[in-house]
Amino acid sequence: MKVILLRFGELYLKGHNRNIFENTLIQNIKNSLTGETFSFSKTFGRYVISDYDEKRQDEIVSKLKKVFGLYSLSIAEEVDAQLETIKQVVSNIKIGKQSFKVFVKRADKTFPLSSMELARELGGVVLDNNNESTVDLYNPQREIYVDIRLNHKAYIFDEIIKCQGGLPLGTSGKGLLLLSGGIDSPVAGYLMAKRGMTLEALHFHSYPYTSEQARDKVIELARLLCEYVGEIKLHIVSFARVQEEIHKRCKSEFMITIMRRIMMRVAERLCKANNLGAIITGESLGQVASQTMQSMTVTGNVVKELPVFRPCIAMDKEDIIAVSKDIDTYETSILPYEDCCTVFLPKNPVIKPTIKQAEQEESYLNIDSLVEECINREEVITIRKDS
Repeated sequence: MKVILLRFGELYLKGHNRNIFENTLIQNIKNSLTGETFSFSKTFGRYVISDYDEKRQDEIVSKLKKVFGLYSLSIAEEVDAQLETIKQVVSNIKIGKQSFKVFVKRADKTFPLSSMELARELGGVVLDNNNESTVDLYNPQREIYVDIRLNHKAYIFDEIIKCQGGLPLGTSGKGLLLLSGGIDSPVAGYLMAKRGMTLEALHFHSYPYTSEQARDKVIELARLLCEYVGEIKLHIVSFARVQEEIHKRCKSEFMITIMRRIMMRVAERLCKANNLGAIITGESLGQVASQTMQSMTVTGNVVKELPVFRPCIAMDKEDIIAVSKDIDTYETSILPYEDCCTVFLPKNPVIKPTIKQAEQEESYLNIDSLVEECINREEVITIRKDS
């Protein structure tokens, strides 16, 4: 019987609370296959998808590859763990002139042969049925795997497909992603989701200084993230008047610093109102003026009760771009629609601000009123991957 064999990674490290993580992962697997016909079963260390429509195998694999917590999967032949039955399946494998190696994993120690003994036995079967093939234990062109599990079944396959890894979505609380229209913030959201965090998102919109296309671009980025995180509640906050006030009353070089401090205040307010436990940003150390150590200290200083997660902090731009391409957000991120951070952009922004300097500039503003205005003008959209 053809099945899809699923493997998980970090769950092995969990102790008494492992069941919580595993039950969440199983539910996420089933949710990812909503609309598909299949059976689900588990044996120690593995999950098995069976009785599925083989015509939809590629689509099913594509969905499973996006489930956080799954480390890898294989399309396998499931048979009873009996030597002659396994040999019969292996005898049908055709590899032509390729070199090969047989890998055996024997979780069921009651099987009469050791892993090395069975690998040698099955290697002989392959050679008997592929006269032009050769064994290569170090650099084989073809790899044949036999996995004998505690359910007294053997799984035979020739490919291991990498999945997302990480922790099951929903096991690490909920966070608010500051989602701009750039490359970095969608990657930051993806990386935190990979650590098990459910996401909501916050976007600051500066219409009429930025276009409706810029707003639509962010909505599309959120939809693309939904492929990995399910639905996202997107909070859209009008920010144009805040920027006008900063531009009018504060030194131009502090424009970005003060703007980001107000953004962080708004984000913390929304977190508290929506039971979210962290703020997530796409900042990368040294990438731009607002992402120096001093700038991040000053902007983070206004967040009093929550952690600020910066998962891209040690990544260079090429690393971030590579992830954005992997998760299909890159092409949308580079669309030429400017976000609010480009409005009133100073020629020479301060790169080493101090908290005292920022507080002095903010003394010319009614901060509480501006934050309250942002909260009161919030628009909320629920985005799903099929919307």
